[in-house]
Amino acid sequence: MTTLGLIGSGNIGGTLARLAVDAGLDVVLSNSRGPETLADLVAELGPRARAATPAEAAAAGDWVVVTVPLKAYGAMPREELAGRTVIDTTNYYPERDGRIEELDSGSTTASELVQRHLDGSHVVKAFNNIYFRHLGSLARPSGAADRTALPIAGDDADARKRVADLLDVLGFDTVDAGPLAEGWRFEPGTPAYGLPYLVDPSLPFTEDPGSPADAASVRAALEAARRGDAG
Repeated sequence: MTTLGLIGSGNIGGTLARLAVDAGLDVVLSNSRGPETLADLVAELGPRARAATPAEAAAAGDWVVVTVPLKAYGAMPREELAGRTVIDTTNYYPERDGRIEELDSGSTTASELVQRHLDGSHVVKAFNNIYFRHLGSLARPSGAADRTALPIAGDDADARKRVADLLDVLGFDTVDAGPLAEGWRFEPGTPAYGLPYLVDPSLPFTEDPGSPADAASVRAALEAARRGDAG
């Protein structure tokens, strides 16, 4: 597997593209505004990167990252993503996405909504719990003593393994939280959302330089969410 497709090329998408190119992967970027709007980013990334439509990025990727506002999940290209491992970075922010009754009631989770739409794909939740600047700065080679871990969740065990392989290539260890229904444990408002990667939790994410968090720290934060501790 050598190509990362990106549907959405903002802060998280652009950061993942840089990490992927640095790791020797090819990258196909897309957004809702058209390939021509990604010319500067493609030029920055170099010959391993190209811009395309979302459908083309979906078809090209050995892994496909969907990193768009949750309110736009219904526009994801279902046909082109069928059968693929789809990495979902979405979080539910009502002030941006509008109210979604199923999420407000706790009857489902954001990534389960995405999986329902992409019923032919294997959705794995990842990269949603870390500030993009920390994502970019905390990548480390395999075996490094200060390697950071990121949580994932997905209903398909093989898909979770494929995403763990990608994380390893990009410079991160993995904490497997289990099925998509467990994804809430590292969504906004939980102890695993952003906080493990901070030098000073009293600072806003945007002001903190970021600090490595090993797998044990991330597991502890996920368990704290299960207990109902505040994030």
